[in-house]
Amino acid sequence: MQIPKSLLLIAACLWIHATQVRPLDAADAEISRPNIVFLFADDQCTYSVGCYGNQDAITPNMDQLAHDGLAFDRHYNTTAICMASRANVFTGMYEYKTGCNFTHGDMHADVWAKSYPVLLRQAGYLTGFAGKFGIVVAGKGLCEEDFDFWGGGPGQTNYSTAKNGSMQKYAKDYPHSTLSYGAFGQDVIRESVKQDKPFCLSISFKAPHKPATPDPRFNDVYAGKKFTKPANFGREFGEHLSPQSKTGRQYPRFIEWNYDSDYDGEMAKYHQQVHGIDVAVGMIRDELTAQGVADNTVVIYTSDNGYICGSHGYGSKVLPMEESSRVPLMIYDPRSPVSGKRLRCDRLTGNIDFAPTFLELAGLPVPSNMDGKSLLGLLQDPDQGGHDQMAFMNLFGPESNSSLTCLTPQLKYTYWWYGDDQMDPVEELFDLQNDPLELTNLASRSGSKTMLDQMRRRYDQEVARWNDQAVGYNDYRRYGVHFDRNIPISEKSDAMAR
Repeated sequence: MQIPKSLLLIAACLWIHATQVRPLDAADAEISRPNIVFLFADDQCTYSVGCYGNQDAITPNMDQLAHDGLAFDRHYNTTAICMASRANVFTGMYEYKTGCNFTHGDMHADVWAKSYPVLLRQAGYLTGFAGKFGIVVAGKGLCEEDFDFWGGGPGQTNYSTAKNGSMQKYAKDYPHSTLSYGAFGQDVIRESVKQDKPFCLSISFKAPHKPATPDPRFNDVYAGKKFTKPANFGREFGEHLSPQSKTGRQYPRFIEWNYDSDYDGEMAKYHQQVHGIDVAVGMIRDELTAQGVADNTVVIYTSDNGYICGSHGYGSKVLPMEESSRVPLMIYDPRSPVSGKRLRCDRLTGNIDFAPTFLELAGLPVPSNMDGKSLLGLLQDPDQGGHDQMAFMNLFGPESNSSLTCLTPQLKYTYWWYGDDQMDPVEELFDLQNDPLELTNLASRSGSKTMLDQMRRRYDQEVARWNDQAVGYNDYRRYGVHFDRNIPISEKSDAMAR
């Protein structure tokens, strides 16, 4: 029997389709998921990076990362101190939901169970961590068992590689810890490629955290260098700031850390430590290229908080001022349409956004408990996305130094709730678009009433979220009373006593 030509044609088409289209198997799924490299400095301000406008800074690899990818100009840490900030990053949540900060307590295991390293590993990623872990999880400690490659350490870790137990094998070639983390990153990349699995590499450098201990191999980089002071440097530019902000250790450190008397010397050490990180960034990116995975690896660089370095006559971090709360952020996704165009993003973003970003990169759902938003949309269009409003908080140090801040793309409002016989509660309002150095507090100016009322309402929303969502442990609930600007200070005495 002769088969009709029409049936032969249909059969031929089906055969061609069957040979060209097949279900996505496991190997294809692994290839489609990008690798993730998350590089995290400790106490690095925007002043220390060339691509943020500081011509004194020698950071060619950080600058190249920004040029290859996207630089973010309005990126904030929602708590500007290392332990709480790291908890924000791991979980994508505000501090009052992580329940984790110095003097408050450790992270609970159920919170850690929804962190990005745990969720990515469950989804088949190899996970590596090195450096300052920064938190402790109740019943789990440093969580070494939740990573495939471990180079982390407790507390502040050490600048001497030999004194970091998990990193001792790198001590001979890299006696200073900064470059040892670059070498660790190279090893994780090589081994992950060998296993043919996607990886998430997280490195938390100790640098440039004090005590200032630069790698001596870079002593010549800033030798004899004179540094340009920011335009808001010195005590005369801090007279308008709240008396509460001067009760913590940040105010005396302007003098104690020699910013007033030896600015060039202090900044040379600071920038030299950052330069060491820059070299480690180059080591890691070079290894991605050498292993043939650079085109499928997303690289993120940022810091756990900024550093004040003498602006307004303060030192250190913690406070809501721009120098301590805003930090560098550069993201390079080789698949993004913005890559290579040297674009910048001025949308409002925060450290709570990293966990959702990593999960979306891996094709995973973002848990509803997370407060952050994925940054991937901004890598498609830097002008669309980000936050309309974010909270910034400080719960470290004396009670008088604690505060809650509300941020929008234009404005920053802080309510300094504390009052006693020396000071009354104070409001601060800064127009960051027109006054990025925060030189004029608009809260007491009659012409700013509309903006002030708007920000008060937004601030009240953040207090309401705190009261609704704060964990019931580690002393977080009472701050909902403290930060409520509608409760007189005389009625907060019971909450203050607890």
